[in-house]
Amino acid sequence: MMKDRNLNSQGNNPSNNGLSQTDKRWFAVYTRFKSEKYILDKLTKKGIEAYVPLLKYTKRYERKIKHVEIPLISCYVFVRISESEYVKVLQTEHVVRFLKLHGKLISIPEDEMELMKRIVGENVVEKAHEGKLSKGTEVEVIGGNLTGLKGKIIKQQNKKFFVVALDNIGYSLELNIAKAFLQPTRRSSSIGQKD
Repeated sequence: MMKDRNLNSQGNNPSNNGLSQTDKRWFAVYTRFKSEKYILDKLTKKGIEAYVPLLKYTKRYERKIKHVEIPLISCYVFVRISESEYVKVLQTEHVVRFLKLHGKLISIPEDEMELMKRIVGENVVEKAHEGKLSKGTEVEVIGGNLTGLKGKIIKQQNKKFFVVALDNIGYSLELNIAKAFLQPTRRSSSIGQKD
């Protein structure tokens, strides 16, 4: 944690830490449990662009219906910052640290952020599907808001849904995707056809 807070003592070279003095880039920030929305509000008030992908659920009780929003990735907030805003983010209450890989900040591409926005907007429609999919198969999403996305099957959730892993944003995401919306990639198909 102290390494994150003392970034400047390690040097300000953007090539070393992923930050730029001029361009704003996306980074993932690790937060205290159930603090994502609170931190989003605080960062916004500081003028820092922040994003929390939220899944919307409807809970039905005996006498009422309640609409709730749950973060897609627990304990993470995404910020779009330049080097000068790094310390402001760390000084925000309930922020723990920036996500790093081998001691370096991970800059998240714009298209990966757009992907997360597509993920939380997805409505899955159940359909019948022919064909066989199994653990380890590389697949492409062919229907819904995630069309074109590629990943690998981790397990079969039930008869109609598979858990697919996506590793492109610096954090491993596992999503339930309908079997009807998945097809093996050409690479998986050709591997399966080898003798």
